[in-house]
Amino acid sequence: MIRKRIAGACARSLRRGFAHTPDDRVYGGPKPQSLSARVTLRHLQSKYAAKEPITMVTAYDYPGAVHVDQAGIDICLVGDSAGMVVHGYDTTLPVTMSDMLTHCKAVQRGANRAFLVGDLPFGSYELSSDQAVENAVRMLKEGGMDAIKLEGGSVSRVAAAKAICEAGIAVMGHVGLTPQSISVLGGFRPQGRSSSDAVQVLERALHLEAAGCFATVLECIPSPVAAAITSSLQIPTIGIGAGPFCSGQVLVYHDLLGMMQHPHHRKMTPKFCKQYAKVGDVIQQGLADYRDEVLSGRFPSAAHTPYRIDERQTELFLKELESRGYHSAAESAAVAAEKDSAADVEKSSNVKTAQQAS
Repeated sequence: MIRKRIAGACARSLRRGFAHTPDDRVYGGPKPQSLSARVTLRHLQSKYAAKEPITMVTAYDYPGAVHVDQAGIDICLVGDSAGMVVHGYDTTLPVTMSDMLTHCKAVQRGANRAFLVGDLPFGSYELSSDQAVENAVRMLKEGGMDAIKLEGGSVSRVAAAKAICEAGIAVMGHVGLTPQSISVLGGFRPQGRSSSDAVQVLERALHLEAAGCFATVLECIPSPVAAAITSSLQIPTIGIGAGPFCSGQVLVYHDLLGMMQHPHHRKMTPKFCKQYAKVGDVIQQGLADYRDEVLSGRFPSAAHTPYRIDERQTELFLKELESRGYHSAAESAAVAAEKDSAADVEKSSNVKTAQQAS
């Protein structure tokens, strides 16, 4: 049993592999996956050096990860924004490590190409650098992530980032509006709108780079500030509400696809978000159509009633019901069998007519 579990875990790992799989120029062992098919840190660094924009989108579950992966997005961020768009909280603060690991595992199973980054949630790295490293390790070992992201550029956050990097884990920084700090920021407010604040955001980004971060998110800051930071750093900047002068862009899956139609969520959708689809409208219409067809009896039709019991077994079944005194059940079963038989005859006739017509 233990061997089977280990084999299953190895198979799952080999299907995707990690973005930090050993370079075949150094290691000559088995090659479980094509490195060219996986987005790695080296790939991101090459795009940055070539001044090619980097794309990043959030995902929180298996279907979302599959869509993000198939769209060719470079980085899939398992964000603590799950607290708002998945769990229905007003902020990201209630999200726990357990929540994040559940989302990370689901995304890891769905994304075979994208570089995976997991958010360290509020309360998982503030106490000490040891706590930060411990939870970052869990993100990789249990969640299957390639890297982690943490918010803020204060002395303690920079120390945490440095400790995680020194533990051999890739770190993405995050400055500007940091949603986990809304209690001190006074809400979801843009940052860097005064000269002193802008300089502070820049310096924090520089400190995170010095700590070893491979990239930094710039959230809700004026574009001149983002441009200044981008030109000052030697690592990619990923903008969200920071204008077009960043090395790449990130948006929340639910926001860019127009997933949520609830009035509360529409009020919370950021001004900077462009809606590339109205998936929520399609979902709402689909659910309404389903409800209507169930109420009217149109679903399930014969086309969606595929399973049959043959005529001989039907007769035996009806006799058995009668012998046990289930007369009403036998009558209902007989009517259903007759309808199935009539539907099969009609389907066969339609097939023959179509074959003759062709």
